[in-house]
Amino acid sequence: MKLTDTAAIVTGGASGLGAATAAALAEKGATVFALDLPSSIEKAPSVTGVQYLGADVTDPAQVTAAVEAAAGEGPPLRTVVNCAGIGPSQRILSKGKSHDIDLFAKIIQINLVGTFAVLSTAARVIATTEPDENGQRGVVVNTASIAAFEGQIGQAAYASSKAGVVGLTIAAARDLAQYGIRVCTIAPGIVETPMLATVSDEFRAGLAASVPFPKRLAQPHEYARLALSIIDQDYLNGEVIRMDGALRMAPR
Repeated sequence: MKLTDTAAIVTGGASGLGAATAAALAEKGATVFALDLPSSIEKAPSVTGVQYLGADVTDPAQVTAAVEAAAGEGPPLRTVVNCAGIGPSQRILSKGKSHDIDLFAKIIQINLVGTFAVLSTAARVIATTEPDENGQRGVVVNTASIAAFEGQIGQAAYASSKAGVVGLTIAAARDLAQYGIRVCTIAPGIVETPMLATVSDEFRAGLAASVPFPKRLAQPHEYARLALSIIDQDYLNGEVIRMDGALRMAPR
């Protein structure tokens, strides 16, 4: 699918995977709307072709307003990349206490419900646009994690949320096929994002050593390149692609 003279939405677009993807889409000629929390946007870099919109993906009204703003700027909305997410960890049972139910619900709400809210709201708008010569109107790329398949100790909530994104993929692709909208998911391994900024160099080196090959952490720009490849390859649909250097997570 061509990106030039089209609009794109990237959630979590102020940093990490989202920021790299927003910049990559803009470089390819798309008008990019990076959705994120206002507190995150304050620290975001200025990127040509990227406009930041304050929005909480768990708030339906804010999602609708952001999508409509992106769609109303001129170029047709064609692309959505969902990168917004959080990854707190907590064991199901620790020191006689059960997992905090509110924390579990919050992680599901942001990572899974937020992804679905943006996907479904944007799909409604994309479905009204004129299709290209192949009948295609748009593409949605969601972000899961290899934790969806090999959740580690303390990742019950996170793994559940990302497994939900994986399960959503084929169902959404089938639902939206009649509108010419493709849906794929990237399941990254260990990526060097702000989430890892607080860990020591020693711990970071240990994570890198656990990857079969290449023995390093993935970089956000590699996620962005994969997202662009999915957008470019029209026959990719309903697929979950692992980006993990053949890593299979150990229990801890």
